[in-house]
Amino acid sequence: MIAQTLLVCLVIAAHDGPDPILSYALRQDDVRGQTLRSVLGPEARLARTLDFVPTEEGGGAELCADDLILIAEDHTSVRELLPTREMTVSAWVSVTTPRRWGGIVSVIQDNGEAERGWVLGYDTEHFTFGLATTGADDGDGHMTYLTGKTRYREGRLYHVVATFDGQTTRLFVNGRLDAESRAQAGNILYPDHAPVVLGAYKDADEFYPHEGRLMDVRVYDLAAGASWVSDQFGHHADRASLVRLAPQRPVSESLGWQVPPILQYATGHSIRVVFETTRPVTGRVDFGESEKFARAIAIDEPVMLGEVVLDGLNPDEPYFYKVVVTDDRGRELTTDVLTFQTAAPRGTPVAFAVIGDTQDNPAVAGTLAAHIWAQRPGFVLHAGDLTGTGSRKGDWTEEFFPSMGPLMSRVTLYPVLGNHEENARHYYKYFSLPQPEYYYSFSQGDVDFFMIDSNREVSPGSEQYVWLDQALGSSDATWKVAVHHHPPYSSDEDDYGDTWKGRSTRGDLRIRSLSELYEAHGVDLVLNGHIHSYERTWPIVGGKAVTDGGVIYAITGGGGGGLETPGPTRANFSNTVYRGHHYCMVRVNGPTLEFFAYDLEGRLFDHMKIEKK
Repeated sequence: MIAQTLLVCLVIAAHDGPDPILSYALRQDDVRGQTLRSVLGPEARLARTLDFVPTEEGGGAELCADDLILIAEDHTSVRELLPTREMTVSAWVSVTTPRRWGGIVSVIQDNGEAERGWVLGYDTEHFTFGLATTGADDGDGHMTYLTGKTRYREGRLYHVVATFDGQTTRLFVNGRLDAESRAQAGNILYPDHAPVVLGAYKDADEFYPHEGRLMDVRVYDLAAGASWVSDQFGHHADRASLVRLAPQRPVSESLGWQVPPILQYATGHSIRVVFETTRPVTGRVDFGESEKFARAIAIDEPVMLGEVVLDGLNPDEPYFYKVVVTDDRGRELTTDVLTFQTAAPRGTPVAFAVIGDTQDNPAVAGTLAAHIWAQRPGFVLHAGDLTGTGSRKGDWTEEFFPSMGPLMSRVTLYPVLGNHEENARHYYKYFSLPQPEYYYSFSQGDVDFFMIDSNREVSPGSEQYVWLDQALGSSDATWKVAVHHHPPYSSDEDDYGDTWKGRSTRGDLRIRSLSELYEAHGVDLVLNGHIHSYERTWPIVGGKAVTDGGVIYAITGGGGGGLETPGPTRANFSNTVYRGHHYCMVRVNGPTLEFFAYDLEGRLFDHMKIEKK
């Protein structure tokens, strides 16, 4: 009897956790045609036959944008199998294409005020869990998205678990608590209709497919404890070291450019050429001081997104280059003979263009880019919001690069992130910048440039503030220029308070703390976007216009976004305002800086000249 009692206790101890009500291992043996067999629960219907990772590499399904694993067209048909009051959902997953709305498992309807269901997923950096309940803080029908702190690495496997016990929502990553919230309480609130899906965020009018690995997906109708989650991760902790990047899949039977070659991050001795094709290619980049091309860099391994570094160059020199690639069928794709210029050393005059907020308007952006190229700048600055939706690839390949590409194939563009980029991976894919990429600096001639991501924290003590303080302090440049998307000073009508109905903060107060650094370190010019119009201030110190010294701020957000209007009363710091699409040119020669602003027809509408004493 004692032995039997001991056995019962051991069994209970070993079973300290919930049992799944839905379970999908996602093994190759589980697939029969267009059907995925479950361990528990209904079979799932497949949009196509799945691809699988070899067992020696850890196994699991390798999902792409064409995949859809549908457990049920409508959750009402499997309602008795879904959790109602408590729940746990877990999966082993890797992300190869970060998305703002990534989905691992979802039963959701999210349209405006109608937010119901739940989704285990991820955004562009972290894992998330969205949940709606009957007792939410903000009322029925509103979801809370719990966002973890762990930044996932593309291609790496993670064990992600979300739990809800009726009062508290928790998110675990690799066995550890990553986030917690009490914003939702009560029963889980399901929509009237919604599909039950693996490997996607899907509702009635939205579909964001998961790209990456997926395996061991389980749903429970009880909330697991932290020790159980840790034990579950421990069973397969070795998987967390596995990394598998997204395989290259042709997007077309024909060979063509998705992104024709563009220039990236010119220094005095090197420059980068970035391109993307519709099929994997090999080839070369020919370059030299004439079109006879004395040198070539080979592309030996097949790539679709290629980056080639051309080095051993001389500062401030013109060069010629051409890209020649061939696919697996022997078809060749080649560019015209193009040109580029390396960065200028100290003591050399420079001229550069400035544009911002090109967004979803390739017609305007393309016209401005043609005007810019006609002025032959040495390089271009972009003040952010390059695209309308940075997480959408088509915004880059169908709008931004077709309009700006002809300019960028001959002139280096140095960008900063705007809010519309959504910190999406496409920005980091297409732009080759110094780490960590969302902030960096570079030099051209007698100017040092400091590029900041104003979507992130910039208050005193933050990573970017500390870096900027040190970088500005160590700069010996005659001229210092800072670039970030959001403006510390602006007299527009409604972004910082409706000036037709009341007062405005006259700029982004969250960013204004940077002005103290600019004033302390002698920054001359700060370039911003975000407001879709033009504004140049007087020199400013301590929030007031001054006649000696000070920092000049220029908003250059007229690259294509819907135009905005200055407020009805004049801000005392404002020198010039203009409503219209535009670009700017800056020319620097020793102690002289000239600033010009041109409209969509190429007509000059503002000019400034500064002489250093």
